[in-house]
Amino acid sequence: MRLLKAARREDVDCTPVWFMRQAGRYMPEYRELRKKHPILEICMRPELAAEVTLQPIRRFPGLDAAIIFSDILVLVRPMGIRVEFVKGEGPEIQNPVEGAAEVDALREPDFERELRPVYEAIRRVKAEITVPLLGFAGAPFTLASYLVEGGPSKDYAKTKALMRTPAWPRLMTKLADAVGAHLRFQAKAGADAVQLFDSWAGNLTADQYREHVLPYSRRILDKLPVPTIHFATQSAHLLELLREAGGSVIGVDWRIPLDEAWDRLDGVAVQGNLDPQAMLLPREELLAAVDDVLARAANRPGHIFNLGHGIVPETPMESVQAVIDHVHERTRR
Repeated sequence: MRLLKAARREDVDCTPVWFMRQAGRYMPEYRELRKKHPILEICMRPELAAEVTLQPIRRFPGLDAAIIFSDILVLVRPMGIRVEFVKGEGPEIQNPVEGAAEVDALREPDFERELRPVYEAIRRVKAEITVPLLGFAGAPFTLASYLVEGGPSKDYAKTKALMRTPAWPRLMTKLADAVGAHLRFQAKAGADAVQLFDSWAGNLTADQYREHVLPYSRRILDKLPVPTIHFATQSAHLLELLREAGGSVIGVDWRIPLDEAWDRLDGVAVQGNLDPQAMLLPREELLAAVDDVLARAANRPGHIFNLGHGIVPETPMESVQAVIDHVHERTRR
């Protein structure tokens, strides 16, 4: 399995390819399913989560991995957090964490009972595919930001204020332990590797990340039994710290050239980093952008081709297959 070999920085026959959000809104079959089922229902019904996970695998020959369809916030619901998805606006936390009292009220999930649908979906998908299956979870800082802000935020003012209180390490420890257990249960169910998404970490300074985030991500990544991918957006200033926090593979977003990032990430594999908007370009321009990423990777062992973030909903289906084929053809060795 070339993706797992690349994660270990071993030689591969060609560069592996997968896409963040490869199961999602750009696919007509997914849009049809969403007309009937809300996102959280899909996440918590194994047959639906498995079906959505398999949709891109069926549609795009050559994909080198599947990623289980879920949401990072499924983990916080059994901890006592009430989550609603508001159409057009994203997740909304009905009982946000404001201080020590709410942190203390968070409970440890009963993973095998309350999150069983996620693990069952993994088992179903594993029975259907020959490529690796990726599990995933949100990193403690990103989850904490949702819980404290009540949803997406522009300035993370409430989160940064809580960081300066004794409640912060208690919150992050609870989240880190829950995330770590969730990922270990995914691996036990059959996930071949897992990705830790720290979507909002790029909003922090390096000093803030080092003091208030890094120890908790490391607490997770040090204890996982399968290869790990550690990814954060807007994180060019944090690359060395992300590597220090852990991960077999460091995901790189599109805001920094891949070769510059890799030169700073000695000793790990690298995932990335085509601009997701490039997928909307005419074919010739798209493949030129792909070639630029590949030239910067320079066939070094340990490159996993991906976007610098998730596939955008407007992405043409033919562009996805074109990129898969082009990466494999150009890197064949």
